[in-house]
Amino acid sequence: MFKIFASGLRLFTMSTIQKPEVLFVLGGPGAGKGTLCWQITEKYGYVHLSAGDLLREERAKPGSEYGELIENHIKNGTIVPVAITCSLLDRAMQMSDNPHKRFLIDGFPRNEDNINGWNEAMSDKCIVKGVLYCECSKEECTKRCLKRGESGSGRSDDNEEVLIKRHETYVTKTIPIIEHFEKQGLMFKVNSMQSKEKTFEDAKEILAKIGW
Repeated sequence: MFKIFASGLRLFTMSTIQKPEVLFVLGGPGAGKGTLCWQITEKYGYVHLSAGDLLREERAKPGSEYGELIENHIKNGTIVPVAITCSLLDRAMQMSDNPHKRFLIDGFPRNEDNINGWNEAMSDKCIVKGVLYCECSKEECTKRCLKRGESGSGRSDDNEEVLIKRHETYVTKTIPIIEHFEKQGLMFKVNSMQSKEKTFEDAKEILAKIGW
């Protein structure tokens, strides 16, 4: 399992030192990934790329060949094919003129296929620094998502029925990914059930630890 990703760790060689750096940001739906990424970009000027936002933007484009497919996956709480997500992330990174060349990728990778697809498409293009993992209980995540939906988020997946499926997908598909990164020594956990201010303070210590 994850054999392709293990080979992807060659990203850390000296020959790729000038390439853009990526920090994946993972956590359950509603764990506070977006808020934490916003705080980091405000403080440090890095680029926040939300896999979910990129997919929703693509879905909304008139005539998009992937629009209907993306919508069906979002409504069902399932994972969009990795080739589509990697293509959108790659395009967003290439279009960025940010001088730091540091990207927070929020909500990706979400399963083993995502890791393998990333390594195939992106391993020669950037350096993966690790995963910033937002730890938050299922109950708190659900409460936040429902509140977000009530406030008019416009997201078709901010409802109780889809959240059940999203949590099931997260437990069965994403938790093993988190455990894998931890075994590789690339997992950095932050308690996102705290206030957003305290969560950010803890995250800043993590960024300093990884040289960001």
